[in-house]
Amino acid sequence: MYKHRTPVFGSVLLLLLLLLPALAIAAAPGRVAVSSAHELATEAGMEILEQGGNAFDAAVAVSAALAVVEPASSGIGGGGFWLLHRAEDDYSIMVDGRETAPAAASRDMYLDEDGGVDRDSAINGPLAAGIPGAPAAWVHLAERYGTLPLAELLGPAIRLAEEGFPVDYKYQALLNFRAHVMLRFPETAEIFMPGGQVPETGVLIRQPDLAETLKAVAEEGFDGFYRGSVAENLVAGSNAAGGIWSLDDLAGYQVAEREVIRTDYRGYELISAPPPSSGGVAIAQILNMIEPFDLAGLDRVARIHLLSEAMRRAYRDRALYLGDPDFVDMPLEMLLSPFYAAGLRAGIRMDRATPSAALAADPSLLPESDNTTHFSLIDAEGNMVSATLTINLPYGAAFAPPGTGVLLNNEMDDFSAAPGAPNEYGLIGFDANAIEPGKRMLSSMSPTIVKSGDRVAVLGTPGGSRIITMVLLGILDFIDGNGPASWVALPRFHHQYQPDEISLERNLLGEEEIAELEALGHDVSVRARPWGNMHGVMWDRERNSVEAAHDPRWESGGAEVRELQ
Repeated sequence: MYKHRTPVFGSVLLLLLLLLPALAIAAAPGRVAVSSAHELATEAGMEILEQGGNAFDAAVAVSAALAVVEPASSGIGGGGFWLLHRAEDDYSIMVDGRETAPAAASRDMYLDEDGGVDRDSAINGPLAAGIPGAPAAWVHLAERYGTLPLAELLGPAIRLAEEGFPVDYKYQALLNFRAHVMLRFPETAEIFMPGGQVPETGVLIRQPDLAETLKAVAEEGFDGFYRGSVAENLVAGSNAAGGIWSLDDLAGYQVAEREVIRTDYRGYELISAPPPSSGGVAIAQILNMIEPFDLAGLDRVARIHLLSEAMRRAYRDRALYLGDPDFVDMPLEMLLSPFYAAGLRAGIRMDRATPSAALAADPSLLPESDNTTHFSLIDAEGNMVSATLTINLPYGAAFAPPGTGVLLNNEMDDFSAAPGAPNEYGLIGFDANAIEPGKRMLSSMSPTIVKSGDRVAVLGTPGGSRIITMVLLGILDFIDGNGPASWVALPRFHHQYQPDEISLERNLLGEEEIAELEALGHDVSVRARPWGNMHGVMWDRERNSVEAAHDPRWESGGAEVRELQ
């Protein structure tokens, strides 16, 4: 089931899109590339491509496999965005499988008696879960864009759920973060923490209930998850533990197709995610703001200062304006206008940071974790998919309704529970992202494709609120002439308006450079842990070569290029 929804961008933007040069894509004959957060998911995609499937078929297989082998980051109980490019007619679209608020949800559902946000109920257990969109999106991709039967596409995932996969360091590390919550729900803990303990590396995790749920989707499509016995078990199990789902919520879920955000930057065409993702808009705004600057001529401190000032302003607008396009009228024509960017740029000083408090964040004055996942792939015909999937925090709500094997998301925390109140990632929001029944929560997921005359990049990453800035840095690195191995390994920095600070990965800057940023008026926070898990593929048409790379921060990723016979 799907509904085609096209947001109104306005005549100026539509004229811009018409003037952008068309760039048909045809990949190096026979070569395919897949990069994902787990080598078993990458192998699932390759298996489908070798069986004659196209990129969209492979996207279903990779998504479903990740739902099994990377339960901390995505799953059948979550959602995501699938950015598609079809080569034969140069067609790009985003399939929106974002979760929705159940009908019983209300604006103040997470407020305590004192008007504060009850963080526990907002992130832990079934009350934190939105209605999943992932399985509906798989069905939509297979039926509308794929070439192979859905049952064949889900075969690798079913096999992995039945036979099991070995625990790795990432599984352990993220489970340690959420184990105390999962232990509240013994039947859930038994799946992921056999015996009530975080398993050792190498231990096989088998999920027979999840295998049966996947088989139901394989055999019955949409109805296999959203109606019938699986739906009944999901509703009964979640509501017995404090949830508010109904059978109508599940049966009424609809995938949406969204017109992509397009941006022209220095001869490169960017295709990225539209609302309810904030990624494409924010990236376009930042690029519009920095375009007149000679980035190559700036030293590292000045470049970080400039980009941080642009990030600050884009994240301010994210908080004020963006939400679900089916519920909120957003001034996208204004936000994407180079003239609006020029106004924002006028307030940037290269000798001084702008305090975030000096930028209005009161909507009355004016007219997203590391626990998401991403994969990028390209097939032999030049079809491409950049997909970012999520269940929000590690292991989502840490709850699976008994008998389903479906680990629920805790995406309701991506709504604004109260005006200006930060979520788990410190992001603030206002009325545009307030909770409403049936509404999609705002996301930072930013699957992106970048095209020039001779090179094409497909990239994205998890990372909560930092997704947008990581993808931005990867785009700029691609434009600087580097390949995917460089984008995914690049040291990262981030500013999101509130909290008012630049956060840095360790070893990005020395003490003297940090002192220079502080002298400009920035607060600087050096994070002990790295963030993100970027995956990218690139086709160099001049050399007729394809490359793929996964983030070296995690060893579990898989990136592979093959020559199909």
